[in-house]
Amino acid sequence: MKPLRELSSHVLNGLAAALGIGLIQLLVGSLAGAQAAALALSGAVCASLADVPNTVSRTLSRVPMAAVLSLCATLLARLLQPVPWAMGIGIALVGFGAMMTMAWGLRAGAVSFAPILALIFTMAVPLQTASLPLLLAWHAAGAAAYIGWALLCSRVLQRRYRALALAQVLGAAAALLRARARLLTAPADAFDDRRRMQAWIGGEAELAEALQRARDFIYAQPDSAQAQRETQIVLLAVELRDVLLASRLDLELAGRDDAGRWILERVAGGLHGIAAALDAAAAAAQRATAVHDKRLPPPAFGALFAQAPLAAGDPRARLLPALADRLGRLDADVRRIHALQRGAPVQPLLNHSELQHFVSPEGWPLAALRAQWHGRSPVLRHALRTGLALGSAYCIALLLPWASHPQWLVLSVAVVLRGSLEQTLARRNARVLGTMFGCVLVLGLSFVDSAALLSLVFVLAVGTAHAYVLRRYWLTATAATVMALLQQHLVHPAGGFAVPERVADTLLGALLAWGFSYVLPWWERRSLPNAIEAALRELNDYVLHALRMPPSPHVAQGLSRRRAYDTLAALAAAMQRSTAEPRAVRLPLRDVAALIDHGQRLMAHLSLVRITLNFRHAELDDTAAQALAQTAAALSECLSLTNQSAPAATADATGTLPELPAQPPAQDILPWLLRRLALLLQDARHIRAAAAAALAATRQGG
Repeated sequence: MKPLRELSSHVLNGLAAALGIGLIQLLVGSLAGAQAAALALSGAVCASLADVPNTVSRTLSRVPMAAVLSLCATLLARLLQPVPWAMGIGIALVGFGAMMTMAWGLRAGAVSFAPILALIFTMAVPLQTASLPLLLAWHAAGAAAYIGWALLCSRVLQRRYRALALAQVLGAAAALLRARARLLTAPADAFDDRRRMQAWIGGEAELAEALQRARDFIYAQPDSAQAQRETQIVLLAVELRDVLLASRLDLELAGRDDAGRWILERVAGGLHGIAAALDAAAAAAQRATAVHDKRLPPPAFGALFAQAPLAAGDPRARLLPALADRLGRLDADVRRIHALQRGAPVQPLLNHSELQHFVSPEGWPLAALRAQWHGRSPVLRHALRTGLALGSAYCIALLLPWASHPQWLVLSVAVVLRGSLEQTLARRNARVLGTMFGCVLVLGLSFVDSAALLSLVFVLAVGTAHAYVLRRYWLTATAATVMALLQQHLVHPAGGFAVPERVADTLLGALLAWGFSYVLPWWERRSLPNAIEAALRELNDYVLHALRMPPSPHVAQGLSRRRAYDTLAALAAAMQRSTAEPRAVRLPLRDVAALIDHGQRLMAHLSLVRITLNFRHAELDDTAAQALAQTAAALSECLSLTNQSAPAATADATGTLPELPAQPPAQDILPWLLRRLALLLQDARHIRAAAAAALAATRQGG
């Protein structure tokens, strides 16, 4: 599946961006000459930053915004360029304003860099070579041309983007299944909490990202038979994630003796087989063809544990039917995906208007910007930090003995300095490595005497940088170095390539960005209380939806489930970022990891309960309804930190749980449901204890 996922929508988008920029360069160059083409290229490249795989409406919202911001930055830079001290202030203001756009969230990420890149391009144009009206006119012309190209490509590529989004979802689910299978068969000394947490959280994050991307593409398209089919596959992938999450439950009861390892190996084998079927579905989705299912029929899972080496009376034998049932549910979901790909009739659960609740928000409401104007806003602090860093970089560059290209030091700081220390360190290393590679390539290109060939290499560099910025930043940094040096050469050929200066500026810029990471820092522990409160609140909300008889409406339950997943993912991301922070301000990692682990276990238990209520509610009586209501009330108490009377987790809590029921779930579901509810309450108590410990450690650490 790896080669399929490599051919992603971002690579396709990068190719389209490179082609568009090349056409704009060719058209303007043939009509107005090389100088005009280089100036128009600046506007096109700045606008292209916001051209990521998206729907047409989102492309129309983001690409023009990047173009307008870059044009404003070009105007300001050109006006201030003759006065160095004023230029330093202007650079700081542009850096501050650009990072304040992050108030609108991830959708502003690509847009935010457009004005900074416009600054760099404008500073590369000597004052005597282009007047202000000429510079603005060609910049605007290049940006406008690229807006038209981006809208055209977005419309033409929509069907392909949707196919690739579906393939990514199914491929990510298959990868998560394989990750779980590998952990089950890992040696005992590697079967520890940290590895399990890292593997599972990483796979969960990739699947969640792929699911949301697919929702944004597929749910937003006009209603049609094909749209309903694609929507049904995405909804099945969401359900599959729930069952997949539940596949981890109760496996600790298998033990690590020979019999236990035999059971885990059988479960892992089943997961690998289902993952292979998902890979086939992903390949079919990418090719937009039907998949041919050649696997064994579903009853094979019922016989999976028939030869289990368990002694008579071993309580683990009671667990085996439940494990086979989970594998069977995963297999059934994959078979339904295969059937849909072969043209099976669709039974939509949600109509088109209901689906829009699950699409990511879009637009630029001013309320989001106003909400960040306070001292405890990470966005505001990062914007101030960026403004100070870029302004300082420019001033330092003017004092250096190689001050012919001060914009390069500004650019190096801008691309390395991120919102967290962990991200900055990762960017720093990738940037330095990529710059070295890029400079080696440019040294080879310095012997090329063909402007046309250099222009072609420039366009290829733009496309490569565009395609891999989110996946392999070292490759983006390599392409960006080639792009920056060639752009400077195309605008001002007499200036040469200045490779040694570029290397020196990159190293110094990386050092400056690292240093400025400690200016107005926002360590993760400052956000921890709000993040924990949000996680517990959303988990409790999902509890109230999942434990209802009759079940909650699909929209309300689905939104509640997604918010709960998102808050746990936010805690996991904060924990990952905190690992690079100074030890004195680092999160209490063990407590936060325990909270996330038990939070995911709680979500898994809720998934099994919800599946039971959806498919077997007719078999449940008033006893089940009463147990559900009592458990929901107890869980609400546990998940509220303000409730001092809620019981905490105890070391012997596991011993108070009901034994595994004697009858398999297919024969009598009620005992299994009651045991699942008891496990829910146990994990909720562990969540409360971990949250309280994490908050106490945070307060003690200041």
